Amino acid sequence: MEQYKQEFIEFMVDCKVLKFGDFTLKSGRKSPFFMNAGSYVTGAQLKKLGEYYAKAIYENFGIDFDVLFGPAYKGIPLSVATTIAFQDLYGKEIKYCSNRKEVKDHGDTGILLGSPIKSGDRVVIIEDVTTSGKSIEETFPIIKAQGDVEILGLMVSLNRMEKGKGDKSALDEIQEKYGFKASAIVSMEEVIEHLYNREYDGTIIIDDALKAAIDTYYETYGVR
Repeated sequence: MEQYKQEFIEFMVDCKVLKFGDFTLKSGRKSPFFMNAGSYVTGAQLKKLGEYYAKAIYENFGIDFDVLFGPAYKGIPLSVATTIAFQDLYGKEIKYCSNRKEVKDHGDTGILLGSPIKSGDRVVIIEDVTTSGKSIEETFPIIKAQGDVEILGLMVSLNRMEKGKGDKSALDEIQEKYGFKASAIVSMEEVIEHLYNREYDGTIIIDDALKAAIDTYYETYGVR
């Protein structure tokens, strides 16, 4: 596993973005782990987060694209932080764009904020985590309505590796439905591999009991 991936797993834990326990997800599933990108709240955290996303995007899509699109609302700070990091790390000026939840009819009108998207643009979409693909269903037509735009792919921070609407993972379903690559900085398999029975910051985060609860969860909801 690449060094930046190991660091990112520990970063999620440090920022209390990735938590373990008993959680009820929006889907109604009872999960032993929960990831919330809204817990990145300081300048230092957002700077590092942008750098991890930039490295993963570079690894998966290179630098040959124009716009980084972050769906409202959590995608807005993700796209801003990552465009800054991309410039710092790779010297490539990427534009950021996001959507509004409601169309604005005065001043800076329209549904987009940040850079306009135009025909010929190559776009990468950035999100925190995708469980059902619902966000992409809303985002895809907005981007495509801007002209002859090529969507290169989607980058999320964590692949939960569980079933979306069918028997495949949400990322696989997105890739199959829309025809573009859907990737993550890390997968839950990598998280477990890195943290299981390994002491970090004085404690073992994933012990045998928690590993058993995660395994039970994946017996019902997991994909292989």
